[in-house]
Amino acid sequence: MTGNNLGWIILAFVLYLLLMVVIGALCAKKNSSTADYFLGGRKLGGFVAALSAQASDMSGWLLMGLPGSIYALGTGQAWIAIGLFIGTVLNWIFISGRLRRYTIRANNALTLPTYFENRFHDKKKVLLFISSVTIVVFFLVYTASALAAGGKLFNSVFGVDYRIALTIGAVVILAYTFMGGFLAVCTTDFVQGMLMLVALLVVPIMAFSIIGGADGIMAQLDASGVAGGSASFLSLFSNGGEPYRAVDIISGLAWGLGYCGMPHILVRFMAVKNEKELNKSKSVAIIWVFLSLVAACVIGVIGRAYLYPELLSGGEEENVFIHMILKLFMNDASVPIIGGLFLCGILAAIMSTADSQLLVSASSVAEDIVKGIVKKDAKEETIFKISKITVLVIAVLAYLIALNPNSSIMGLVSNAWAGLGAAFGPTVLLSLYWKRTNFQGAVAGIASGALTVIVWDYIPLMGGQTLGSVTGLYSLAIGFAISLVAIVVISLVTPAPTSEMVEEFEDVSQRRINFDEE
Repeated sequence: MTGNNLGWIILAFVLYLLLMVVIGALCAKKNSSTADYFLGGRKLGGFVAALSAQASDMSGWLLMGLPGSIYALGTGQAWIAIGLFIGTVLNWIFISGRLRRYTIRANNALTLPTYFENRFHDKKKVLLFISSVTIVVFFLVYTASALAAGGKLFNSVFGVDYRIALTIGAVVILAYTFMGGFLAVCTTDFVQGMLMLVALLVVPIMAFSIIGGADGIMAQLDASGVAGGSASFLSLFSNGGEPYRAVDIISGLAWGLGYCGMPHILVRFMAVKNEKELNKSKSVAIIWVFLSLVAACVIGVIGRAYLYPELLSGGEEENVFIHMILKLFMNDASVPIIGGLFLCGILAAIMSTADSQLLVSASSVAEDIVKGIVKKDAKEETIFKISKITVLVIAVLAYLIALNPNSSIMGLVSNAWAGLGAAFGPTVLLSLYWKRTNFQGAVAGIASGALTVIVWDYIPLMGGQTLGSVTGLYSLAIGFAISLVAIVVISLVTPAPTSEMVEEFEDVSQRRINFDEE
């Protein structure tokens, strides 16, 4: 890369990062309460809510982890994308509206732990505590994955030492999250979601035309030595040249279960200002996710052909999209400023997730643990200070986890997604649709889901290997199932919910009160 090209890329990055910080500063002026800081005062419009929810969901995984997996092993890895698309659709259709209504009915809950507390009339704050701790623990790993992706991006593009690159990304994310809160995060996510989508669509289309269409791709795939040949590489039922097992397909599809329990996505549903805007969000979000997931999978395939004779290996596969952008806009089409903007699309994916996770973690500590348990009469100013200190602490801890340059983005995201999905997914689902769910069942569901993932993924019980390694089954699938069973069984063998809890459930399910706040 020439010095002139590098200068254009640096200019694009600087302008983009300045824009994000300016948005944070402008939004900071609109925060007059913790409800504003953590939930934007429930005033999100449909388009912002949709793109914010999905941009905060996909992270660097969408533009680095997924294309990298397909580049290395073939389109069999797309089962994860299929699972995520199904999960997205079901989440918007069955969870979004009812959760928004229930959080309003449940004493205007601002966070997922507070919703659990109010929904199950938890006077002892048990649910509040265990759900807050679960969020902080797994979001540490999730935020680390985003920071690691940022470090790899800066390292790959600028040749900057990974640790220095990691530091730059962390500082920028901290800056606008620290200042602007939820509104800043959602506004920047909207901008970032648009930029991500444009980059995802334009780059593979241009590479496809340059390489000579479908025939050129097939020839290049065979030449690059893909396992089993191009036909196997392009088969949904082949994984690195080997037949895809049923357990692999189940594990891929199981990713979709995670959506029911992702606090940083669910909080967007809670923040939409009315039902009309929420309905608008559904269509926008589903279209965005479909286009983005398909494009990310296509990038893995076209990237393998387009970059040949260059072959990426040793973890470098996750940088396939970066290499495509650099080759396309620095060599084949000499438009470095556009290349710089599209590289910002990758940074956008990373930042849009990290900022959301930092804010949800901050709300769990400040709003749920401090104000909810430790100091119930804490003033607004105190909560603001504690939340910002929490953002800083979580970021530093995630930074330390991400310091290893060999960290797998896909691996870190997989572990965090499983933990949150198994712990909260079944509890959210049944709290909205089964009125017999009670406090004891909710506690059992959250605890069993989180512990199952930890045991499955981290504790070597089978000859020095974890159960996940031995079985090949994704921990979210088994954790979700165990949590679901635990909620049902424990709820049925313990006292039924009070008449007041049942009345609240009926208010929501039958829409007996007005839930729109204009």
